[in-house]
This record gives sequence, structure tokens and C-alpha cells, in this order.
Amino acid sequence: MNLEKVIFGFFIVLAFTLNFGFFIGEIDVPHQHDVFELFAAIVVNLIATVLKFGDRTQVGAVHLATSLVADLQLIAAAFVWGYSVYVAGIGTTPGVMSSVVSLSGGALAANLVSVVLLIGETLSLRR
Repeated sequence: MNLEKVIFGFFIVLAFTLNFGFFIGEIDVPHQHDVFELFAAIVVNLIATVLKFGDRTQVGAVHLATSLVADLQLIAAAFVWGYSVYVAGIGTTPGVMSSVVSLSGGALAANLVSVVLLIGETLSLRR
């Protein structure tokens, strides 16, 4: 067992599950989407992105691209949420929450691609 691969897979799957946990729920109901779960998803996605920098294979490049897309979408979701609450002062209206959850849904799709790549890469390994 390779400890580096375990840590790599752990952060990819954790990023996916945290993002999924935030995404689940009615799209326009703010109390069903926790801000701390969004924060945790952003942090874990950033860690997963850093872990992908060392892989110089073609699959590694696609892993990095999907992770960058997920990071961008999650940071945009946090920006929309923070702007509406602290700058515009309109709070978490259903329209704002729909935008936040939609952006996290895009990140979820990118994380899903990353997990599928990880599974495909793992299954193609030979002893």
C-alpha cells in the first residue's frame, strides 16, 4: 500500500462528499445548506488541488483541471453568499441561495469527474 496514494484518494473523496453534503437539500432554502460545510468543502478542495500538482501524467493534468474548476466554482459560491449578506445586505434570499447551490453543483460535477478518473486510474493499475 502506498501512503501517498491513500492520502491523495482520501482528499479527493472527502472533497466530493463535503461538496455533496452541501449541495443536498432544496435549492432555495438557506437553512438546508450550512456555511461551514461550504467552507470545509473549499478548504479540502484546495488541499486536493495542491496534492495534484506533483502528478505530471495526462490523467494528472485532467485531475488538476477538474480540481481547479471545483475550486473556482466553490470560491464563487462563497463570494456570492458573502457579498449578498455582508456587502449588499440582502441576506440569503431564495434567489441568492439558488445561485450559491448552483455554483456548488458545478463544483460537484467537477469533483465527480475527478472521482471517476481516480477509480478508472486505480482499476487500470497492474501489480
